[in-house]
Amino acid sequence: MNHQIITTPAGERLAVLPEADYLALMAAHDDAADIAAVHRFRGRLASGEEELIPSDVVDRLLSGESPVRVWREFRGMSARALAAAASISAPYVSEIEAGKKDGSITAMKSIAAALRVSLDDLV
Repeated sequence: MNHQIITTPAGERLAVLPEADYLALMAAHDDAADIAAVHRFRGRLASGEEELIPSDVVDRLLSGESPVRVWREFRGMSARALAAAASISAPYVSEIEAGKKDGSITAMKSIAAALRVSLDDLV
């Protein structure tokens, strides 16, 4: 790597290098940041703070299907089991999944906790 060290009138030392070398350094820095982010994610995944979501689940959510139903089925729960875990009635869960009712904030928080997702994942 070709470079030149210069000193400013204020005494600050600067390294001058070709633009191609500078761009290569920046790319390496970006790669290092990406690698560090992947390592952090893997640590959270190993500790259970993160999880991998299959693409079919994501596709269903993006297509507008009921998030409560999608997450419930992904978790392998019946509507009745979800209702019991969230301390709400099974018909209420059914109405929320069918889009007949929005679900109160309290009910949606309980459902989110039972499904181990954030409230934002459901609304």
